[in-house]
Amino acid sequence: MATGKPVKLTPARLKELQDEMTWMKTVREKEVAEMIKEARSFGDLSENSEYDEAKDQQGKLFSREAEVQAILDNYVLIDETVADNDIVGIGVTVRVYDKTEEEEVEYRIVGSQEADPMNGKISEESLFGKAILGKRVGEIVKVETLDGEVDEYEVLSITAE
Repeated sequence: MATGKPVKLTPARLKELQDEMTWMKTVREKEVAEMIKEARSFGDLSENSEYDEAKDQQGKLFSREAEVQAILDNYVLIDETVADNDIVGIGVTVRVYDKTEEEEVEYRIVGSQEADPMNGKISEESLFGKAILGKRVGEIVKVETLDGEVDEYEVLSITAE
């Protein structure tokens, strides 16, 4: 990942990842090592399901550590303080009127690592995110969906947090 495109992170998400890495290195690695040690004490490793499970946990831990480290080695911090209430950008909350569903909805525009559409956090790299970036209150946003339909949204408000 370090050679790819930098990952955009808010300061809060950066701290979460740093805290997770610290926990994995200081707490979880010791827990997994203890699981392996205990499982070894049960004898024959070829038929030892506890040992297999402990080694599986170790593999998952090392995989997650590598994933988080790759992000921490290649990120760009999103400066939420420069977000303004005039233009949709990363770090703002935008309220739109969904003309297809005939309802108002609110989304926070975030970096791809923080996307959580079920909780209203939309990645700037998503179809909706790409379409709405740079728009202003009153503008109509047309978003082509994956099935080829075109949804329309009217930007009602933009709030920098």
